[in-house]
Amino acid sequence: MTHRYAAWIVISPVMLAFLAVPCLAQDPSGREVAAALKRKDIPPAPRLADGHPDLGNGKGAWASPAIDNLGGGKTPRGAGEAQPEKVVEVPMLPWAKEIFDKRQSNRDIQDPEAYCLVPGHPRYSANLFPFQIYQLPDRIIFAYEKLNSFRIVYMDGRKHTPADKWNVNFQGESIGRWDGDTLVIDIVGSNDKSWLDASGHPKTEQLHLIERWHRVNELIMHYEVTVDDPGAYSKPFTNSWNMLFHPGMELLDYVCEENDTILKRLRPDK
Repeated sequence: MTHRYAAWIVISPVMLAFLAVPCLAQDPSGREVAAALKRKDIPPAPRLADGHPDLGNGKGAWASPAIDNLGGGKTPRGAGEAQPEKVVEVPMLPWAKEIFDKRQSNRDIQDPEAYCLVPGHPRYSANLFPFQIYQLPDRIIFAYEKLNSFRIVYMDGRKHTPADKWNVNFQGESIGRWDGDTLVIDIVGSNDKSWLDASGHPKTEQLHLIERWHRVNELIMHYEVTVDDPGAYSKPFTNSWNMLFHPGMELLDYVCEENDTILKRLRPDK
């Protein structure tokens, strides 16, 4: 577990108080964010000159607890103790349930992340590693410490690329809009090479995600995701959780050894 110490910056008294002690960017259990949710002294979310909530913009970094199972509850995979806000039905089609169950008994090296593949969405928002959000007039950029990666959310009013012209990839195509103070991100065009979560819920290229990002106050981001993938699930399902802001935190370098041949030799399906 990486210990991080936030830098001293002047933002507000409550944030300065938060900075007075070392913080853990990685909070598998979610205890830090749960404690912040109980506080009554946290100021409202800051705003930009255009009136929209300030989602960070270099003043620090966000970090999620380890939400290993999008449906909630424990599975054999994943070490995080944190839970989403609800336990929901994850209505897997028979083939998806079969592969999900198989992944519960396999070793962790089956996880695509063990081969340096980026998590994709929504797993990026549940995997402990911090990230920053930068707001530009026509786009919002997410900078992830995980694998030194990023995504662009287009905010210029464009429509999704037609499905027959998709450049199918790990992150898909993100198009955003504001719904009041909530950033809504619509994602299509993801590939099936990563998992929805650490528990191993599968996905297909039919995946359609709707994310809702709402900065509740200076320290809390509420995240909600709706998964609609008719290739793997009989109906959409939705879950949500909270993330903690770490003022002054910068992202660190992240290195992954892609060609670790011992992983390939140990894979139980080889």
